[in-house]
Amino acid sequence: MRIAILQERAAGETRVAATPETVRKFIALGATVAIERGAGEAACIADAAFEEAGAELGQGGEVVNGAHIVLAVQAPAARALAGAAPGAWVAAMFDPFNERQCVADYAAAGLEALAMEFMPRITRAQSMDVLSSQSNLAGYKAVLAAADAYGRAFPMMMTAAGTVSAAKVFVMGVGVAGLQAIATARRLGAQVSATDVRSATKEQILSLGAKPVFVESVAGIEGEGSGGYATEMSEEYQQAQAELVSGHIAKQDIVITTALIPGRAAPRLISDAQIATMKPGSVIFDLAVAHGGNVEGSVPDEAVERHGVRIISYSNTPARLPADASALYARNLFNFLSAFWDKEQGKPVLDAEIGDAVRLTRGGEIVNERLKG
Repeated sequence: MRIAILQERAAGETRVAATPETVRKFIALGATVAIERGAGEAACIADAAFEEAGAELGQGGEVVNGAHIVLAVQAPAARALAGAAPGAWVAAMFDPFNERQCVADYAAAGLEALAMEFMPRITRAQSMDVLSSQSNLAGYKAVLAAADAYGRAFPMMMTAAGTVSAAKVFVMGVGVAGLQAIATARRLGAQVSATDVRSATKEQILSLGAKPVFVESVAGIEGEGSGGYATEMSEEYQQAQAELVSGHIAKQDIVITTALIPGRAAPRLISDAQIATMKPGSVIFDLAVAHGGNVEGSVPDEAVERHGVRIISYSNTPARLPADASALYARNLFNFLSAFWDKEQGKPVLDAEIGDAVRLTRGGEIVNERLKG
């Protein structure tokens, strides 16, 4: 069983799909691991560290030649995998809803594409969930970036010269990224509030010492979609939420938006009119900019100023923490493959529950139900 890891080719991608730790673990399972030279440099992993762990190093074509499994952060172009074994698996993030042509190319090449972002949100797959591990870091980084751009201190400070008030931070969207953003802002000493369309998140917000901000006037709307994700809300709820949030945003120093709906554009949470009500010097960080953005006027990888408010957004926030992001992502991949490793066959054999969820292509066809129709 030959496992190949290529250097990431996407612009701004600093992560790598393996670490010396996971290389050793794969070799212990009986696999051979081949890594493209320089693949880990941006994540502070030298080629020598991979060699010491037992990996073979080579150029891209050499590494892929005869590979049964290819691991990547962002799925490489199918043409880059021409030398792989027939029916080779490629475990990576594919962005399947937006990159349909890439998925079609994998099917045409006879490759089996395994989309890690389609990992089901079930208990036994938690250690394989790349969205959670990467979102956790993204929520942390968003707060640090906002704090750096904010021209004042976060905690309340009582000094001989007077008192500095604590910054007010509002987190919109309480998934994994939002929860980490709340926790990080609290650790920095901010006064934190948060909101979400899922009423079940109130307890989570309170458990982190933040104030929940929820619509109470519209009953019977839970906002819980499949797999624990948020779902789109009714027009009545959206209007009520917009009115509540407008009044709250005007009092905030920093707003972090994290809302995403799988397979759809990110919902618009903050309008230009709402930005105009914020105090000059306030900061907004839009974590959803790569999927259309939660904030009107946000631009990927640019700091934009509107009405005296600075709007920050990164197209790939986890890549701003490449060493830790790579370590967590590589463990997700190892946990995924090792959980299904068949010692007799010397390779992983996926079951239906997880295999059918993540598999996009097989036998020259697109087989995932979420991509059909």
